[in-house]
Amino acid sequence: MEALKQGSDTLFILLGGIMVLAMHAGFAFLELGTVRKKNQVNALVKILVDFSVSTVMYFVVGYGIAYGTSFFVGAEQLAARNGYELVRFFFLLTFAAAIPAIISGGIAERARFGPQLMATAVIVGFVYPLFEGVAWNQAFGIQAWIKATTGAAFHDFAGSVVVHAMGGWMALPAVLLLGARSNRYRKDGAMSAHPPSNIPFLALGAWILTVGWFGFNVMSAQTIDKVSGLVAVNSLMAMVGGTLAALAVGRNDPGFVHNGPLAGLVAVCAGSDLMHPLGALAVGAIAGALFVSMFTLTQNRWKIDDVLGVWPLHGLCGAWGGIAAGIFGQRALGGLGGVSLGAQLIGTLLGIAWAVFSGFVVYGLIKTATGLRLTPEAEYEGADLAIHRIGSTPEREATW
Repeated sequence: MEALKQGSDTLFILLGGIMVLAMHAGFAFLELGTVRKKNQVNALVKILVDFSVSTVMYFVVGYGIAYGTSFFVGAEQLAARNGYELVRFFFLLTFAAAIPAIISGGIAERARFGPQLMATAVIVGFVYPLFEGVAWNQAFGIQAWIKATTGAAFHDFAGSVVVHAMGGWMALPAVLLLGARSNRYRKDGAMSAHPPSNIPFLALGAWILTVGWFGFNVMSAQTIDKVSGLVAVNSLMAMVGGTLAALAVGRNDPGFVHNGPLAGLVAVCAGSDLMHPLGALAVGAIAGALFVSMFTLTQNRWKIDDVLGVWPLHGLCGAWGGIAAGIFGQRALGGLGGVSLGAQLIGTLLGIAWAVFSGFVVYGLIKTATGLRLTPEAEYEGADLAIHRIGSTPEREATW
């Protein structure tokens, strides 16, 4: 019976890992459809190579930092319990690799390929696992302190703060250090419009992400005996709440409409196992409206050239999700209880502080050492030439 359970758990979390792996195709097509046509090849290559670098770094360093487990042992030990620990690594890797995928959307169209890979290695190998260990593995006694202070530990079931807020708030320093795309904000005060190059690709990316998110959230239970249909329905309700709010606030703009469900899903991750479905609907709707309003504000008034709006989408909606778990998870609002608003505020602010500090340190050091930005010529041509020249010939470049 125990062997059957171990096998079931391994298969369960493996399927979750495959679903979240598929979400990286969603990240790729969301960026592909948003950037200008001349940068589409760059977007596709970045997501795949970032994932590959993330895999190596998380296997060698990151997973051990977060959970104290080393894979430098014999194959017999790795195969124990049907290889469950290995498959758990695979599942959690797909979360870790989402961080550079999120950042990629913010710095699109003017970041150099090599330096971004260096940042990916540091972030996935060291920066992200430290906070992951705090939130999900009781590292450094911080969760114990939060519980002693507020009466409950910081709760983030599927990563509103641990994954999304971390990625979005780490992207913000990178975007600021890079500066806006050439001619985006002109000296006369006018803006050059860079509308999405391909709405069908953007929509495809959003749909792939949306479907994969049910693996992201539901499979965060990590064992089959802890799976909850409540998580699935709450994810659904937050998704549609975000969509409808983005439709209304964004005045039927198709780019906003397709980012709306993502905003709702980002926000519901933290408390999807606690909320009533109507609470999840409200959380998603607030997130959808928050994304549209803050994306517009950052682009038009603050002149922050965050291409895919990853700071509003992941950073702000992720932070809202962490706080919302402490509100809508309360029994008074139909939730299951056992969560503290104070704990959620502390945990969320800690995640934001670590992400912003780390973002400035990592990208600031790389900018000083090697430079972050493409040359004007490369930016004009539309991609990092390091990508186009891999195995290229003049004849091939002519077709690109």
